[in-house]
Amino acid sequence: MENRFKTAKTPAEAIDRLQSIYDASTERLQTALKAYIEDGTPPDPKARAKHAFAYPELRVTYETEGSPPPVSRAFGKFSEPGVYRLAITQPSLFRDYLEDQLSILQDQYPITIETGPSDEEIAFSYVLDGSQEIDLDKASAADLVRHFPYADLARIDDAVPNGERSPVPGEPRPLALFDAPRVDYSLQRIRHYTGTPYEDVQQFILFTNYHRYVDAFVAWAIRQLKEDNEYESLSAAGFVTVDARTRNPRAAVEGAPWRRFQMPAYHLKAPGGRGITLVNIGVGPSNAKTITDHLAVLRPQCWLMIGHCGGLRHSQRLGDYVLAHAYLRYDRVLDRDLPLEIPVPPIAEIQIALADAVKAVSGDSGEDLKRRLRTGTVATYADRNWELRFHAEARRINQSRAIAVDMESATIAANGFRLRVPYGTLLCVSDKPLHGELKLPGAANLFYQRSVSEHLMAGIETIEILKRDDAAALHSRKLRSFDEPPFR
Repeated sequence: MENRFKTAKTPAEAIDRLQSIYDASTERLQTALKAYIEDGTPPDPKARAKHAFAYPELRVTYETEGSPPPVSRAFGKFSEPGVYRLAITQPSLFRDYLEDQLSILQDQYPITIETGPSDEEIAFSYVLDGSQEIDLDKASAADLVRHFPYADLARIDDAVPNGERSPVPGEPRPLALFDAPRVDYSLQRIRHYTGTPYEDVQQFILFTNYHRYVDAFVAWAIRQLKEDNEYESLSAAGFVTVDARTRNPRAAVEGAPWRRFQMPAYHLKAPGGRGITLVNIGVGPSNAKTITDHLAVLRPQCWLMIGHCGGLRHSQRLGDYVLAHAYLRYDRVLDRDLPLEIPVPPIAEIQIALADAVKAVSGDSGEDLKRRLRTGTVATYADRNWELRFHAEARRINQSRAIAVDMESATIAANGFRLRVPYGTLLCVSDKPLHGELKLPGAANLFYQRSVSEHLMAGIETIEILKRDDAAALHSRKLRSFDEPPFR
C-alpha cells in the first residue's frame, strides 16, 4: 500500500483520521481561494500534486485463500477478496454509518483498514459556506476553473449502482455505491430543492404530492415536540428550526420562505437521525426521480410514498387505500438506468407494516379493512392527461390488472430498487377517472378534510412500526446483486 496510507486499528480511529484529512484539505482550499481572490496568487501545482486539496480515502483489504465464506445478510460482506476503496466527503456527517459498516466487516472478516488522501480533489464550490469572506465576484468562473478543482460532471455518475462498472483486475473495487464527488453533488442539490440543511434529513422518509399533507405533518410534529418522546426539533423548509421552547412555532414554520423551494422538506429530528422527514415532491415523475437520486446518498433506512391516486375499480370509494405490490412503469424517467423488463419487487417488511398501520389508524378490521385497503398494481404515468387516450390506456390497464393510477409511485419504488433503499407505497383514492368521478373542487375539498390526516398518520405509524421492529431487517437481499460493494 502507498506510503500516504496509514493503518487504523478500529473503525473509530479510521474515521478520526478521515476527518482530519478532510478538514486539512478544505482549509488549504479555502486559504488558496482567498489568496487568489485577494492578490491573484494561484495555488501551488506541486502542492496539488501532493494531494493538498484531496478528499480522504478509506481502504479496506480482505485477503483470504479461496472464496469468501457465505454470509446471508444483505450487506456487510465481500463478494471477492481484494482491496476496496472509497473517497469520502464530510466524514463527521457519515460517522455513524461508516463506523457501523466497518464494524460489521471487522467482526466477520480479517480485514485491514487504512486511510489517506485520495487522488480525487474537492471542488472549490463545496467549501464555500459563507464564513470565509471570499468574494467570488472578483474572479471569473473561467479563471477559477483553470486554477482550482471544480465539480466536473463528466466524472460524476451512477455507474456503480447501475451495475455498469466492471472490476478491473489489480485495481481496487468500490467499497460503497457512491463516492465523494457524487455525494457532494447530491448534498448541495438537497439544500437547493428542499430549502433545508442536508444534515437534518432523517433516516425515515415520507414523500407526498400535496401541500395539505405538509400542514398536517407540521401540526402533528409540533405536538410531538411538547410530549415525552425521542423527537427534539422540527427543521422546516426556508431554513427554519423550531423546538419545544419556540414561541408560536406554527407561525414560524408557515412564515418561512418555503415557497421558494421546488420540493420543500420538513424534518422531525431525533437522535441518530431516527426521526421522520416529509418531502412534498409535487406532481410528476421528474421530481420523484430527482429528489430520490440525491437523498439516496444519505443511505436512509427507507422511503415511502403517501400520495393521492385515481381508483380504477368500480368497488373503490373515495378515501380508500391502495397498497402497491407491483408497478406499471409509464413514467419513463428511469428507463435508461433501470430497463422496463427489470421487475421491482415489494419489500415484505414494509408491506406488512403499511397494512398494520392502516388497521391501527383506521380502526378497521376483517371485512371492513379488506373493503377499505386494496393491494394491487399501480400504474404510474408521466402524462397527467392520459385519460384523453382512453381506449388505448384502458386496454393496458386491463391487461396489467392495475387498481390505481398516479404519477410518482413507480418512480420512487424503482429508484429505491436501483439505489438499494427499501421502499413502499400507500395511496389514497381521490377520484375515479374511468368511472366518471373526477376530482372537482367541491368533492375534493370534502375528501381532503376527511382523509388527509388519517392517511398521513398511517404513514407515520408505518415508520413507528418499522423502528420498533428494528429497521436493520429492512435491507432485503432482494435489493442486492451477486457482486455488490460491501457497504449498505
